[in-house]
Amino acid sequence: MTADPEHPVVHGELAELRRRLDVAYARVEGGLALLSHRTEETDKEVDDLSARIVALEHSRWPLPAVAALTAVGALVVAVWQALGR
Repeated sequence: MTADPEHPVVHGELAELRRRLDVAYARVEGGLALLSHRTEETDKEVDDLSARIVALEHSRWPLPAVAALTAVGALVVAVWQALGR
């Protein structure tokens, strides 16, 4: 068998490729961890906003009912004034 003179170069290149792969893998893992954290934070914010919307909906004035009562009151006053003269 003959010794391959480029054999040490191949090991060096493989080591460099392995290092680059490890760096890229760590970068992807970090990005995924960041995205996961942001997703959790966004879910918490959406839940908080949903709770606030529900609270606002329950505490608002029932405007259609107020408008109907006002209209009935105005009708009663108009009939009373018309019959009173």
